[in-house]
Amino acid sequence: MTPTTDFHGSRVVHSARIVDGDGSITDDGWVRFEDGRVVARGTGDDWGTADDVVDASAVAGPDAVLTPGFIDIHGHGGAGAAYDDGSDAIRTGRAMHRSHGTTRAVISLVTATVDQLAAQVETIADLAQTDAEILGSHLEGPFLDPGHHGAHEPSLLRHPDPADISRLLEAGRGTVRQVTLAPELPGGIDAVRQIVASGTAVAVGHTDADAAIARAAFEAGASILTHAFNAMNGIHHRAPGPVLIAAADHRVVLEGIADNIHLDPMVIKLLFDAAPGRVALITDSMAAAGSADGHYDLGAVKVTVKDGIARADDTGSIAGSTLTQDVALRRAVEAGVALGEAVRALTSTPAGAIGFGGELGMLRPGRIADAVLLDGDFAVRAVWIGAAPSRR
Repeated sequence: MTPTTDFHGSRVVHSARIVDGDGSITDDGWVRFEDGRVVARGTGDDWGTADDVVDASAVAGPDAVLTPGFIDIHGHGGAGAAYDDGSDAIRTGRAMHRSHGTTRAVISLVTATVDQLAAQVETIADLAQTDAEILGSHLEGPFLDPGHHGAHEPSLLRHPDPADISRLLEAGRGTVRQVTLAPELPGGIDAVRQIVASGTAVAVGHTDADAAIARAAFEAGASILTHAFNAMNGIHHRAPGPVLIAAADHRVVLEGIADNIHLDPMVIKLLFDAAPGRVALITDSMAAAGSADGHYDLGAVKVTVKDGIARADDTGSIAGSTLTQDVALRRAVEAGVALGEAVRALTSTPAGAIGFGGELGMLRPGRIADAVLLDGDFAVRAVWIGAAPSRR
């Protein structure tokens, strides 16, 4: 079934195993959508009448699973298009990810000049006004550690400057949802406070931070760890680094890339065990997601994709992923993560991390009617997109 947007009329999806954003599972469940929001749910066959009645078992088989729409708070492109390249590229990439269950997304930007980033953020702010599937932007740079630059162009990295930060946030007109930075840089902790005071989430990432600096950043208001384990110091028995500090802090959401490349399956499971209810499964996808192997640009960095693995031409470092969120769900479950917890990490946890937890990520009355229907192998069979969230 083609992804559909429903702002009017009623629809009932029934005979599904409902896996909700709080991790709960309801067998033989139904959900009623009206005018783009969930209005009722139950079990059995007492759903009444509706303009459109969907038998989930007929569409997706006897093991049909219905979940809230997936939310990707960290992705850079797809279907051959890089989000840094403007509105048309963003629409192209979003169409592909939507078909894989991602109903809402934050548009991530790689390091560029402040002038370029300000223009890109402004473009995304304009798009967010007309496309409710776009929740805003994520600045992954330029305030990153040169020693952990990954696929970011080192010559464009810079220390966080209050004027630069203000300019970027103002360009977003309230739609910059997340800024990744290295808090150990000069001015880093002050930058955390400045960004958080604006209402934007700060993520610790691409960083050389030790445990003490990471703790200071979280105490200053940082609330996300960018792609945990990647582009940061790992766990050592005498130097726990930022991952364990984030896992021990119940205010912090830890991003994870469940593609079995960025993280081994055992580490995927470890992440969920260490931070229950606080993992956000992201794609960190670049243009090759949903497309072919070959040569691509990721911002100013040349990237080659071979066997679905993206690496920077100059350093060989992993350069984003070719992941989609339905595959992330499958990989997490294969790693031993409970289905309900994997769905939570794709829905309510990322929604809450960027301030949309009150409307997105749950199939409960009053919530936005974003939903994904999957078969027993977690292949997407239908996608429904509801009303626009009130926080624009």
